[in-house]
Order: sequence, then structure tokens, then C-alpha cells
Amino acid sequence: MIWGRYVLTAGLQCCRCRVSCHVRRHYRILPDDVKSLRAVVNPDVSKIRNIGIMAHIDAGKTTTTERMLYYSGYTRALGDVDDGDTVTDFMAQERERGITIQSAAVTFEWKAHRINLIDTPGHVDFTLEVERALRVLDGAVAVFDASAGVEAQTLTVWRQAEKHHVPCVCFLNKMDKPAASLRFSLESIKKKLKANPVLLQIPVGSGKDFSGVVDLLTNQKLIWKHKTMRDEEDGRTFEITPLDESEEPALLQEVSEARAALIEQVADLDDEFADLLLTDFGENFDEVPSIKLQEAVRRVTLARKGVPVLCGSSLRNKGVQPLLDAITAYLPAPDERHHDLVRWYKDDLCALAFKVLHDKQRGPLVFLRIYSGTLKPQSAVHNINRNSVERISRLMVPFADQNVEIPSMTAGNIALTVGLKQTVTGDTIVSSKSSAAAAAARRAHNDSGTGAKHGEHASVVLSGVEVPEPVFFCTIEPPTMAKQADLENALNNLQREDPSLKVRVDPDSGQTILCGMGELHIEIIHDRIRREYGIETHLGPLQVAYRESILHEVSATETLDRTIGERRHVVAVELAVTPLDSSSCEFAFTEELGAKLSAEIKEAVENGVQSAYLQGPLLGYPLQGVSALIQSVHMEPGTSPAMVSACVSRCVHKALRLAGGQVLEPVMSLEVTVEEERLSSVLGDLAQRRGTVRDIQSRHDDKVLLATVPLAEMMGYSTILRTVTSGNATFTLELDTYEAMNPQDQNTLLKRVSGLL
Repeated sequence: MIWGRYVLTAGLQCCRCRVSCHVRRHYRILPDDVKSLRAVVNPDVSKIRNIGIMAHIDAGKTTTTERMLYYSGYTRALGDVDDGDTVTDFMAQERERGITIQSAAVTFEWKAHRINLIDTPGHVDFTLEVERALRVLDGAVAVFDASAGVEAQTLTVWRQAEKHHVPCVCFLNKMDKPAASLRFSLESIKKKLKANPVLLQIPVGSGKDFSGVVDLLTNQKLIWKHKTMRDEEDGRTFEITPLDESEEPALLQEVSEARAALIEQVADLDDEFADLLLTDFGENFDEVPSIKLQEAVRRVTLARKGVPVLCGSSLRNKGVQPLLDAITAYLPAPDERHHDLVRWYKDDLCALAFKVLHDKQRGPLVFLRIYSGTLKPQSAVHNINRNSVERISRLMVPFADQNVEIPSMTAGNIALTVGLKQTVTGDTIVSSKSSAAAAAARRAHNDSGTGAKHGEHASVVLSGVEVPEPVFFCTIEPPTMAKQADLENALNNLQREDPSLKVRVDPDSGQTILCGMGELHIEIIHDRIRREYGIETHLGPLQVAYRESILHEVSATETLDRTIGERRHVVAVELAVTPLDSSSCEFAFTEELGAKLSAEIKEAVENGVQSAYLQGPLLGYPLQGVSALIQSVHMEPGTSPAMVSACVSRCVHKALRLAGGQVLEPVMSLEVTVEEERLSSVLGDLAQRRGTVRDIQSRHDDKVLLATVPLAEMMGYSTILRTVTSGNATFTLELDTYEAMNPQDQNTLLKRVSGLL
């Protein structure tokens, strides 16, 4: 028997020896050896990984990101969320509260791969940050608290990833917690996410004795040693040891069963691997090479038939390096993701702006995902959405709030640009107007061969970012009228950074209205205006953003006859409005009318309908669940499109009043985790809030209450919950749907808004 012991450094190939070779890797980088972003090269596109870290709040996303940066050699020390010194949580509010508020991008290398990573928030108020990150990423790491499994916001971010067809890897974090459970977490992934977890590791030890994992592909044990006198417990050094008969029988049995289940599961999901097993390893499936199993797991992951599952504890510095290996091994490179419109640009520049920040010295900083071509500073680019030409003055590699200038950036990467003063989230950036026209011509030529109708193939604009509608609003006022212009500038900048923030002016009172995704969202905006712009604003009381709909189908006509100067404008409109079951508002022309009207008049009609949808007939809240059918539009010669739009808007308003209105209120999904003995107090309080209990589940020694409750009843709920449970409960709140208020509650609301209560 030959024994060997090898000391390896990060990036070197693992040495092999016979029988029972002990291999110990030292990931040791001295403080003076911290890597520079300037050394990050532009690798082949196959070596690029654009990934996001997503999870429920407090599952360990930022801590995991911090370890990745440290082990890859890009930071000198391990940051801690509680200490407020992490790289990606650089906002003052993030460091004070210990939560991620805005997504942050970092770039680093791991074993000859370039990883562009975006750390996203876990709080529901900032779900837009997750949405726009997943829109431009190729893969994602879903982080779970192994003691809690799938939580409320986990469901939300998972649905967002599925919507964008993003392959995922799961990381069961916090395996060192006493209540951590591999089986429970896997079952919750299956049941709640309807996903197919592919377990690649099993933990060694549990709770405070968690010391490492067994890699089921290679049958190797990875152990992170506890702190010694000579060796800091930073997680860089760990032992890799092949399993042998000297291991505990229970562990050997568990590994054997788990690996057999893994091979069987992958064979069921991947036909190529199944054929390999039957052809070459029919006598003993366990002899299949780990590289073949790894290739099969990669195919399963990219096809989104299964999600690899790994274990670890980021805070205790265990299991993060194998997670980095899994990112490079299983998540896709940019050229493995299909982007339909990009192919028409060939080698010309095509990029999507997905985030904007404002810098006091440099102005707007725009994050771009480059899909094709090359981006260079001091070059002019064309914004298709704004139909404008802008010049990129500087080009940088993003690293949270510390960025490094570079001479160029190739396709497949994420870049930070300076100089794009008109670009906003969702805009498509190309090299020139002629480049966009050439791409459109290629698509038109292709569509003509497939029988598409003329005019259906003109767009070569990348799909933007879906922005959720706000559910809260309040008034905001400057300390003096002299500060009004400064406040407007601040709000304009913040809206450009955060499209989920909406600002409008009340037409009756002239007050500025701030609309946001929740109490925390508006609180953060208020604080940022004070800190970043030096304006001590006053916020009015928070109010719920209701919606309105209609009860009946109604037809209406309207005529507008107006003389302005020497020009007479005459237009008559006939239309019908119908209630819909969906949450959207629609409009359409009859087929005959649609064929007769010019594009200019159609646009005027659409503007009129959309403006009418902004104010419902009861309280002036925006409408949802309404469809308008434009039946006729008659105009005298010389009538302007603006008059057509005004007449249509008046006609829609008339029809809405005749159709009978109803108020829709936002109803939230509530999840409360509480000790069993305090559950009755939570239920009693919920009953007073018009809440409906959907389910009560057990999670170890706690109870998880799932309910729906109107948002209007949840003002200040965190304070009340803390009181009735003595601080021993947590909750999450997420918009579920809008529901019609019952007549009594609606009448009470109408009287309150009218000032009668």
C-alpha cells in the first residue's frame, strides 16, 4: 500500500495516487497577493459564467458572495453582514440594517473561469432588483437556510428564475445550525418549488459538528478543520480524502445509497447517460467514471430537468469552494443560452441596459449585458428605445462600488458605462442605427421565408424588464418651496435608478405623491433623499394603492366639437367596455375599423384609452380587468389626433360610469413563523385583520402560519407581532392578488376618502 500527501494551491490540478491517497489543498493567499481586477482577462466565452445569488431574506446570500470573493483572492479579509463590512452591501442603509437593498455586481476569476456575479436582495419590497438581474443572467444559485427549507421569498425568486428559463444550482446553507435537515430541505424543494433536486453532496456531521461534505460523484470526503493555534479558521484549507473501509459504516452506507440514487435519477433524466450505463456499465453502475456523471448532471441542469444540490455553511467557511466548482461545471456559458433576437445582429454590438446608478462626480452609471459584439470607451452607440445617439466616455468592470476602467469588453460579459445620460432600464443599445436596420432586414428576410405577414417582423428590440405596480403611496413635501426643484431632481434620479418607484403629482391638490412597493421601500427612499441629496423631506401617512374595476358590459358614444382659432375639430366615438377576469386592461378595434384607420389615429385612440384607464369612476384609482372595444371613430377633415384622443378618453370615462364600479384591494400572502405556544395569539390578532388562514405547518419546533390578509389591515404589523409574541416570531408579506371589497368595507372606504368619516 502506498500513502501520499500533497500540498496543492488553488487552480492547480489535483494529484492522484493509488489506493488511499490523502490530498490536502491549501487555498492560501497572503494579504499582499490580493488580485486586481485589472488582471481579469477576457476569456473565451465558454469560460464566462453570469450568475445571480438569490434567496429568502437572511438565508446567507451576501455571506456566500463574500466567501466567494475571498477564496478567489479578490478580498483581503472575510467581511461580515453583522459588522457592516461586506463588499456587496456598500450602501449605508444596507450596512446599518444588515440586509441587501439593491443588487450589486462583482467580477472575479475561479480556476480559469470569469464569474460575473450579482448579489440580489431577499426582501419582497426590492423584488425588482431580482427581476432585472435574472433578466440578464445565464444561471443562478438559490441559497436556502437548511433549517427552514423553502421560504416565502424563495418561492418568488424561483418563479422569477423559471420565467426567464434560468438554470439553477441549490446551496443548502447553514448546515451547522442545530435544526438543519438535509431531508427536510430536499422535500420542501420538491413539494413547494415543484423542482427535481439532484443531490451531489451529503453532509459530514450535523449541527455544530458539521465539518464537511462527501462528494457523491467522486466518492471523496471534503473536511474543513477546526481552528488551531497555527491555522486561522478562514476555510481556505480543507482535506480531500477518498472514502475507504475505515470510515464509519453508517456514513459508507449512506454514501452508497445516495450515489446509487443519484446515478439512477440522472439516468432517468438524461437518455445519453442511460445509454452509457446500459452499454458499458451494465454489470456495475457504480463503476461509471465521475467525469461522465458530471457531464450528465450538466446536461440535466442546462435542460432544466433537475437542479444540483450542494451543502455547506458560508458563515463557518465550509463548502463554498465546491459551490464555486459547481458554478463553473454545471451552469451555462453565455453561448449556451438561446437569445432569439441577438442572432440577427451577428458580430455587431447588441446590449441591454438593466440597471442605472447615479454618481455625484461621473453622473449616470449604466450597467449593460453585452449579448454580441464588443464595447469600447469613447465610442458612439445607438439607443433603439430612445432613438438617440450617445457616447460612452468610460468603460469599467463592476466590483460593487469599486470599479476598474478597461479598454474593451466582449460579448457575454456585464459592463459598467459612463456617459449614457438618456438610457434607462430596459433599453436596447446597438452600435448604430444602420446596425439595427441591418438586423431588422435579416429578420424580415427570414420571416418572409416562414410566411410571416409584412410588418410583424420589424422589431429587433430586446425585451425589457417587467416592473411591478406599487402597492403603497404617500405624499412627500420639501422643507421649503426653495427646495422643491432639488427634491424633483432627487426623485427623477431615484426613479431612473429604481423603476418600481413611481412619482406623480395630484391634479387637485398639486402635492407630489410617492408610490412604492412597501413600507420599507418608501422608508429607504426617504432616507436616501436625506443622506444623498441633503433634503429633509416630510412624508404623509402611508395609504394603500387600491384598484378599480367595473361590473357590467356597457356601450357609450361621445362627440367632441370644438373650434380652436380658425380650425374646427369634430370627432364622434362609439365603444363598449367589458369586465375581464384578468388583472390587465385591454383595448381593441373592430376588424373593419382597424383596417380603415391610419397608424396616427390608432395611436391617438390608444393614448385616449390608456389615459382613461388611469382613473376609475369611483375614487380615481387605476383600473384593472377592463376591456374596451372601439367600434367607430368618425372625424371631420382637419381634426387633430389630440382631439381624437380627448374624445376617446371622455367616451371611455362615460362608459365606465355607466358600467358600475367596484374597488379592488391588494390582498397579501402572509407567512408567520412562531413558537407553538404563541400561535393562538397570532391567530387571534389575524382574525381582527380580516385574515383567512390557508394552512398551518410544522417546521421543527415552530409553527408556520400561511394566510391571506388585506394590505390595509397590515399597517404596523411588525410592531404588533413583536408585542403578542414577545419578539419570538418572524413574518414575510407578499402581494397575492387584488380582490373586490365587500359592499360594507367599500362604502366605509368611500366615506373616508370623501371626508365623511
